[in-house]
Amino acid sequence: MSDDKQRLLIVEDDPGLQKQLRWCFDDIEVLQATNRAEALAQLRRYEPLVVLQDLGLPPDPEGVSEGLATLQEILKLAPRTKVIVVTGNADRDNAVRAISLGAYDFYSKPIDTEVLKLLVSRAFHIAGLEQENQWLREAHSTTPLEGIVATDPSMQKVCRMVEKVAPTTASVLVLGESGTGKELIARALHARSDRHAQRFVAINCAAIPEQLLESELFGYEKGAFTGAAKTTPGKIETAEGGTLFLDEIGDMPLPLQAKLLRFLQARVIERVGGRHEIPVDVRVVCATHQDLAALIARQGFRQDLYYRISEVTLTLPPLRARPGDAVVLAQTILRRVAQTQPRAPRSFSDDALRAIQSHDWPGNVRELENKVRSAAIMASGAQITAEDMDLVDGTGEVPVLNLKAVRARADRHAVEQALAVTANNVTHAAELLGITRPTLYDLMQKLQINVDAQA
Repeated sequence: MSDDKQRLLIVEDDPGLQKQLRWCFDDIEVLQATNRAEALAQLRRYEPLVVLQDLGLPPDPEGVSEGLATLQEILKLAPRTKVIVVTGNADRDNAVRAISLGAYDFYSKPIDTEVLKLLVSRAFHIAGLEQENQWLREAHSTTPLEGIVATDPSMQKVCRMVEKVAPTTASVLVLGESGTGKELIARALHARSDRHAQRFVAINCAAIPEQLLESELFGYEKGAFTGAAKTTPGKIETAEGGTLFLDEIGDMPLPLQAKLLRFLQARVIERVGGRHEIPVDVRVVCATHQDLAALIARQGFRQDLYYRISEVTLTLPPLRARPGDAVVLAQTILRRVAQTQPRAPRSFSDDALRAIQSHDWPGNVRELENKVRSAAIMASGAQITAEDMDLVDGTGEVPVLNLKAVRARADRHAVEQALAVTANNVTHAAELLGITRPTLYDLMQKLQINVDAQA
């Protein structure tokens, strides 16, 4: 279960019963509402895991229409919330209706506080188990895009392109700053392709000396040079039937670029010291953090090779250009760390979250992961602080963001994300956000978000 304090929302319009129930649950945080509007406001603000709700609510306190409507709105806004409905004595039919609409359980008046406390306690337990199960599924995700957190529209666009391109034979060029996850994207392309059962072979062109890179890529025959004691296949051959990932292709020497181009055109190689052509079936994915257009202009990269490797180009945005993703990524990384380090903190303090959000992250996701893993080891408290992550500025204070600006930014991010996921379908976006379509239109107008909405 979450480390957060348990919150119970009681939706009841009888002041006497409200007081009795608050006293009954004095060991947990109790929120109260007397009608549908108040209940939804409390739900949005505090996100309680359990709701105890009377079916007789104003303006229909003697009936159940308003209560059932409130139940549906709550579950639409927060589907995982456990709602226990309170019905009149012997009102079994409406209790069954509530269960069919998604209520977790029901309780019939008159109130027996011991029984009611048992029901609520069990609801919290089940909600906590479901929450932990969700975290574990995320932490052990085996999807082809494993390890990629994409809440920002620009990154979601990249993921959609991966899904489209992966099943094809097109060569792919992945561009992006160091640490943005270029190899993760390459592995996702391989995992989603028809070659997923074969090998994924990666080589960093910048990490191998120029005189050794050719033999690493193309292999060599016995006796080709001093120390060549036996015939050895290169990376291209070992990737037969699978995917070859050439990282930092921009650092490949010009003479080797010509040989790589010949392979990409003819799909045959010759080992160093060899005289026989060897056909190889392999998909090539390349990546670089460099500006290849500038390199071509300086004659540091072959233009014909560029066109050959970039049938499809994927550009990964830096972390600083993905609002909100840094916090989501940090929490995801921390959950994974907690799986292998039981003593590691399970959450971040408020100052750490603000610092993560405001930091520029020049090293991108790689820097963030380094900071989180280091802080999980060094933290002495129950939560990771900004100081643990070494993100405190020179004044010793974490930058404080204007709350109104933060909320506006969060609203914009949520709306843009929902519209991106639903391809600008306002109706579906409103459903995702848990609000009505007119409310979404009002919010879009306030935030000056314009789309060609689909009905």
